[in-house]
Amino acid sequence: MTSPSSINLMYVPAFLLFVLFIYYPFTKGISISLTNWDGYSQTSRFIGLDNYRRMLTDHRIGTVILNTLIYGIGSTILQNVIGLAYAVFLNTSLRGKTVIRTIVYLPVIVSPLVMGYIWYFFFQYNGGALNDIILLFRDKPINLLADTNLNVWIITLVNTYQFLGVAMIIFLAGLQSISKEYYEAAEMDGASGFSRFRNITLPLLAPAITINIVLNLIGGLKLFDVITSLTNGGPGYASASLSTMIYQLYFAHQDAGYAAALGNFMFLMISLIGLTALYYLRKKEISV
Repeated sequence: MTSPSSINLMYVPAFLLFVLFIYYPFTKGISISLTNWDGYSQTSRFIGLDNYRRMLTDHRIGTVILNTLIYGIGSTILQNVIGLAYAVFLNTSLRGKTVIRTIVYLPVIVSPLVMGYIWYFFFQYNGGALNDIILLFRDKPINLLADTNLNVWIITLVNTYQFLGVAMIIFLAGLQSISKEYYEAAEMDGASGFSRFRNITLPLLAPAITINIVLNLIGGLKLFDVITSLTNGGPGYASASLSTMIYQLYFAHQDAGYAAALGNFMFLMISLIGLTALYYLRKKEISV
């Protein structure tokens, strides 16, 4: 079993899994998007590109796409900035740093749906922990999750809080791979702490930055669980993402054809943004 042909047989299980769980659902989604299927009936009618044309006139799409971009880009910026700060702070001889790392990483192992409900009990209008504190200073509670100017940012912060530990760990791994000799040489040349960070740490962290940004972007752009548990996309579609809108169209409105069209659009959008970010950041790595 060492000939090239026999070794190629080792790819068969992976290929079958790819066909079953990637290729087939993708092609099936495209075919469904060209019909008016409701998701349950045995029959459907071919309508061509009508579902894609419908996206151009749907008044909800603009808000939902903007929310999706805020979840993706906002979470990416916050997770990387705060995660890097934590990593630099904990990459020292600080006592108790192992405990702090564990505490920061702990939310990652919690289900996002459960995490959303935990924060829902903190922000909720009636009996929420935050409003119990607010009532000590004013007569009425504040319905933060129904405030269309705030709920998208609250969801972004909750998502950042949960997955901050992933960014921190990746940055820590990158920091610990940097030789201390670089810092010692720079210090002998009189470089300040900020100068060492800008000219040594950041350039050598480029691979870790690439991994974090791409992972955070993909995770934020497909955000679903936290939105569902905190606001369910409401009020109306004010805090909905493409993921939650697809879910509601399919299960609540029995509009599987349009949901599939949105799913295909979401796939293309995330792929385009993710690959563009990866290409740009890889080029920056090479230039460094």
